[in-house]
Amino acid sequence: MIQLAHCQEVGILKYGGGGDWYSNPTAIPNLIRFCNENIDTTLETKPQPIEVGSISIFQYPLIHMTGHGNVFFTDEEAKNLRDYLMSGGFLHIDDNYGMEPYVRRELKKVFPDKPLEELGSDHPIFNLKYSFEDGLPKIHEHDGKRPQALGIFEQGRLLLLFTYESDLGDGWEDPEVHNDPEEVRLKALQMGANIVEYAFKN
Repeated sequence: MIQLAHCQEVGILKYGGGGDWYSNPTAIPNLIRFCNENIDTTLETKPQPIEVGSISIFQYPLIHMTGHGNVFFTDEEAKNLRDYLMSGGFLHIDDNYGMEPYVRRELKKVFPDKPLEELGSDHPIFNLKYSFEDGLPKIHEHDGKRPQALGIFEQGRLLLLFTYESDLGDGWEDPEVHNDPEEVRLKALQMGANIVEYAFKN
């Protein structure tokens, strides 16, 4: 199995299917700046787009994925992503609205025998630098459903986090993009910092 290289960079997952993998362009740069200033990371400030099937994915301890629509992985891409996650990589999928049915479908290609499981509010990812007693915060309303943090595990290790009905990425964007109150943006950035800390420490 290919071993993961531990560099201080965050990748943006570029996937097929027509979904806008490139959405929220200011989100990850803003999150990286927040992390470097508040949780002692030294992340490169410009995230790099990484194709699902590329060997380059193994250079990144943390890959972020977002968008609004369809997602499609070929069988080869699904295997590459599975190998990456089983080798120690971490994937955060943030539903920017409309991804959920496609993400669930494609993750069955990646892990046919591993279901998405909801994380309880007592999971360590909610209790690192910043404490979230009620679990995943709600940033944007969308369909008015409760926010859910869903994960896939291997022997107790969280390999992948899927944040649904929260839209953290919108909260990470520049203030003028969504005009969110500062306290909402701060909550989103703090939760994002916990995700980054968890990905780099586990």
